[in-house]
Amino acid sequence: MTADPFVTHRGLLFTVAYEMLGSAADAEDVLQESWLRWSQVDRSEVLDARAYLVRIVTRQALNQLRTMSRRRETYVGEWLPEPLLTSPDVADDVELAESVSIAMLTVLETLGPTERAVFVLREVFDVPYDEIAAAVDKSPAAVRQIAHRAKEHVAARRPRVAVDRTEQEAVVARFIAAVNSGDLQGLMDVLAPDVVSVADGGGFVKGAARRPIYGADKIARYLLGGLAKLGLPFEARPTWVNGHPAIRGEVDGELAGAICFEVEGGRITRIFSIANPNKLGRLDEAAQLVR
Repeated sequence: MTADPFVTHRGLLFTVAYEMLGSAADAEDVLQESWLRWSQVDRSEVLDARAYLVRIVTRQALNQLRTMSRRRETYVGEWLPEPLLTSPDVADDVELAESVSIAMLTVLETLGPTERAVFVLREVFDVPYDEIAAAVDKSPAAVRQIAHRAKEHVAARRPRVAVDRTEQEAVVARFIAAVNSGDLQGLMDVLAPDVVSVADGGGFVKGAARRPIYGADKIARYLLGGLAKLGLPFEARPTWVNGHPAIRGEVDGELAGAICFEVEGGRITRIFSIANPNKLGRLDEAAQLVR
């Protein structure tokens, strides 16, 4: 018996939805709704099941994006994407790893819903313009213009800086060693002078900064000072999150958050800390991200 195309392409469909939404929970909702719609389709009329399913998921994700934007208006503090545990081999596909990085997903948040859909489908999944047009209810000519604008928008906010994977791992390892030993100077040495730290506690985590913090000295002292006040043992452990070396933070042996980084020139230039407990449900089993 041949597997249903939805099952065959589920990893791809989840990745499309997740890149459009930045939320695994919302992506799963989109897949559930898309499955219901797919189950009602006359398969004999479907020429390309993969393209058809991507179109369904894109439309459902656009609907979800509009709902999410209303939820964001009342979100406490900074909003960051939901982190996903990934296997190291996701990093082997450099373009996929870049597209699902917390840094890139944060930039995609600055695009409008249609722009984001077009960018993701074109730049990440190389979907033809006519297929994107059908998914977002625009003409192919309009989609080309949207794609061009979105690409320029993203490039202006996220310059492509090639960072060696080994270098990334080494920098994160230095950060972990400094945090676990309470080494203030060691921590400052691995941070770029103009580093920025963004935290997402969702209003649930005491001590989580509700605004970005700037500068190596301020961030290092804030981080180590906050850990000292916990009153419980904290351990930073290496892991892979969204295709990049990252940290799993544990307090008294329990998962407390994920920390992701941007690295440039052997130093950390940006820190993303996700501690909202509602966003930590996908850090124990590796997500299947494919394109």
